[in-house]
Amino acid sequence: MELTTGTEVSQTLETARSQVEERFLEGGTVLLSVMDVLNRLLNSLDNITKALDNNESSNADADLRATVESLTALPVTEQARQTALATLAETGSGLHKHIAEMQETMRYLRTFAVTVKITGAGLPEFAGFAQEILERIYSGTEEVNRFAGHLDSLQKEVKLALSVGANLSKSYSETVPAVAGALRQDAQKIAEHRQKLGVIAREVGAIARGVQSKVASTLSALQIGDITRQRIEHVQSTFSLLDEFLDGDGKALNADQRERLRNVINHLTAAQMAEMSADFSRDSQNVVQTIKSFGHDTHEIMKLRDQMAGGGEGNFMRALESSVSAAHEIVKQVDASSRQADQVSQSTLGTAAKLLEAIGNIRAVKTDINYMALNTNLRCSRLGEEGKSINVVTAELRIFASKLDDSADAIVNGLPALEAAAGNMAPAAGGNSGGLAESLTAAVGSIRSGADMMEEELKVLAEHGREVASKITLMIGKLDFEHDLGETLVRCATVLEDVAGMEIANIDDIAELIAPLDRKIFKLYTMVQERNVHRAIIPAIEEEAAPAATAAPAAAGDDEDLFADALF
Repeated sequence: MELTTGTEVSQTLETARSQVEERFLEGGTVLLSVMDVLNRLLNSLDNITKALDNNESSNADADLRATVESLTALPVTEQARQTALATLAETGSGLHKHIAEMQETMRYLRTFAVTVKITGAGLPEFAGFAQEILERIYSGTEEVNRFAGHLDSLQKEVKLALSVGANLSKSYSETVPAVAGALRQDAQKIAEHRQKLGVIAREVGAIARGVQSKVASTLSALQIGDITRQRIEHVQSTFSLLDEFLDGDGKALNADQRERLRNVINHLTAAQMAEMSADFSRDSQNVVQTIKSFGHDTHEIMKLRDQMAGGGEGNFMRALESSVSAAHEIVKQVDASSRQADQVSQSTLGTAAKLLEAIGNIRAVKTDINYMALNTNLRCSRLGEEGKSINVVTAELRIFASKLDDSADAIVNGLPALEAAAGNMAPAAGGNSGGLAESLTAAVGSIRSGADMMEEELKVLAEHGREVASKITLMIGKLDFEHDLGETLVRCATVLEDVAGMEIANIDDIAELIAPLDRKIFKLYTMVQERNVHRAIIPAIEEEAAPAATAAPAAAGDDEDLFADALF
């Protein structure tokens, strides 16, 4: 249908106005959603940065390095413990020689005691006395044998510890350097990866904030939609005011005057639409250019996001946990070996105390035997010839009993060396193998906690990155206003120009009569461009020129306020 009336043109304009309002409202909604997801993306980046800062400031890596150093020291520590065990074994062997001497002495003493009993069998006063000496010697023999038993038990423990320790020391030399090196290397890889993540996170943040700034400027530029909508409404209202005027004060106009007035109004609205279309095209192109730059920014964000997600800490953590598993096996061996060393050390110190007590008892036996033998000698002297044979035996008894002192002194002198060797049986890792395992577990636990947090944050970042990409892709399609709306506005302007025709009619003869209509239309405008276009088509009436000039400053101020309101 050919558009020849203001009403028909107004209907076409209403379609354009509705499209502008709908498309710009939709575009604003899309932009706000993009802004929202950008904010969430930046929050994710902030969380990643905080997680990286927390990991960097934590003591997990330092604890792991300290544990690695403790592991590295294990071969040396174990070798020192083996040396202490060997010294302990040697010291124990030395004491065995003196115990054997004491046992041999006790056998001689039993023999002499039995001889005394046999020799003095005919002498009633020696019968009970000889039995008492024999019993005392038996008591001493039991002390010596108990003494030997303690030392034998200790020697068995030491031999077992030496046997196990030799294999353990060899195992440490073969495995500890590799395990410690792997732990150190894995921890270094994780630290380097986190440092790389920090750099990428800052790059993503810079791009995202740039996009955020562009989105904000695009939101501001979308005012072109509201301005265009208002200007379309002003054109529509111009036709309405014309119809109202012609139905009211304009009834006095004849057909020719009415036609010329309608021609001028058509030229006015066509000029307004042409100006509006040109402004819309220019501003829309700026919006589209800004939006097109989002594509490159989105690509960069996605590329950096993939770099952050690729080769994540999960891979490093698996390698680290494999190294830690091997280290834990070593720590278990350390723990078992340390417990055994503790047991040997405690047994040695306990044995030394028991030996010292037994030595006291043996000395007491020796003293009793000496006193008994001396008494026997005195009695034998009083008996004369009958006591000579017994006297000879008891003299031998006293000589051999004194040998117990020599052996006891040698054992007592060797006890400090035994205790010193026991004191050198310190467990590996500074005597705290359990602490070594706990430190390793705690350090890896902290690293794993940081890795889990980082993995979760990277997942969130990946989701937000995908959402940003999809939102911006949608936005590029939704905000290409020039493609559809620009064409509609140009078509409306063309239709109005066709309706208006080539020539603008002269209405000077009815200028005063149409002045009220002119003022009403002029008051519709909120844009300086609209007023300029209007006055280019319908000049101001001369009678109002002076008052208008007087009021010009205020009017200009009002115009600027209205313009400011329209833009901001």
